[in-house]
Amino acid sequence: MNLLEVTQKAKDGLHALTRSEISNVTAVSKIETGWRALVELVERRSIPDTQDLLGVYEVILDCDGNIMNYERKRVRRRQDLEGAVE
Repeated sequence: MNLLEVTQKAKDGLHALTRSEISNVTAVSKIETGWRALVELVERRSIPDTQDLLGVYEVILDCDGNIMNYERKRVRRRQDLEGAVE
């Protein structure tokens, strides 16, 4: 699988599991057992959209692109590049 395929599998799989809107895939890397992706989901919409709350999820996929594990790592406002909402 190439990076584009892994990215799409992570987005599609996480959307199917959570039914949440995908905002962005921020990282994809090869690991010993397959792939690791960081995916942002819209957890709460706000007006203006810079105040949306995004959940940052780590998604572990096997070599075939099947999701083996996912976990929310933090929540942040769309406008905050580094900060997390506690």
